[in-house]
Amino acid sequence: MSAELEFAIDTFGDVTVGADGKRLPYAQVIRNVVEEAVLADRVGIDAFGIGEHHRDDFAVSAPEIVLATIAGRTERIRLFTAVTVLSSDDPVRVFEKFATLDAVSNGRAEIILGRGSFTESFPLFGYDLSQYEELFEEKLDLLSHLLDEGPVTWQGRLRAGLTDQHVYPKTESGRLRTWVGVGGSPESVVRAARYQMPLMLAIIGGQPERFAPYVDLYHRALAELEVPRLPVGVHSPGHIAESDAEAREELWPHYKAMHDRIGRERGWGPTTRARFEAEADEGALYVGSPETVAAKIAKTVRGLGVDRFELKYSSGTLPHESLMTTIRLYGEEVIPRVRKLLSETPAG
Repeated sequence: MSAELEFAIDTFGDVTVGADGKRLPYAQVIRNVVEEAVLADRVGIDAFGIGEHHRDDFAVSAPEIVLATIAGRTERIRLFTAVTVLSSDDPVRVFEKFATLDAVSNGRAEIILGRGSFTESFPLFGYDLSQYEELFEEKLDLLSHLLDEGPVTWQGRLRAGLTDQHVYPKTESGRLRTWVGVGGSPESVVRAARYQMPLMLAIIGGQPERFAPYVDLYHRALAELEVPRLPVGVHSPGHIAESDAEAREELWPHYKAMHDRIGRERGWGPTTRARFEAEADEGALYVGSPETVAAKIAKTVRGLGVDRFELKYSSGTLPHESLMTTIRLYGEEVIPRVRKLLSETPAG
């Protein structure tokens, strides 16, 4: 763990409901995401991320544009994607868009690369799902060369090669901070180390401590490659309210609706209240009062030795007003509490 732990939040731009219980228009959801980021900047959160999706329950399909809008409304918060679905994008365009975002934000852009948990982008952009793994590996390899910001000579199988090619604009710092998002595959962990990129673990279920072997594997892989230590982060869902009971009651119906909708697509059974409570008690769901959420984050940070904690603060149709409360409490109360807990000598 680094000396200065980073605290981030992220959203997938979930389509939320208004005061009347009806779905908001996509345009309003996107405008609300911008306001959520402005609040995050104001309350001292370190970084704000937006996911990329191409389906009717998420409003954001072009996160770079939303992040650029946020850049013009904020001063210091770092801006990232959660994630950029590299497999169905072009690495040159990814670099160009984020180098441009880095310019308009005065150096605050970051990328988190991933394969994504949904596959709608593959047929939408004409990619073959049977090449799921090969597409990501090849495009990650090309992007790793582009990040050096020099002339690129590269040859792949699924995309035209480049010969002594420069890509513009160059960044002022000389390199975009670029993470690899991983869901728990050892091969993906080692690949992040091989490309010398920070590791972001998506821990969305079960006890977070079970990911400790992946953190250890990542650091061992870096050491074997003689690469200096790189950051490790955790992304997990949560919701914060004034009390534990209030937070759970607010989140539960929206959490269930979201999980049941996705479950029907993937052949899972309905989500139960008992499973929800178990995730809130011991699993990867950070829901409750500021005191409860802070204690749980501190436990995760200590257990895994991570450098960044990212709270996915949106959950299905959970209303904008509730999301704003989570952001405010996270910045004003949770983060200071976590820092204080981590500064104390652990009991025992």
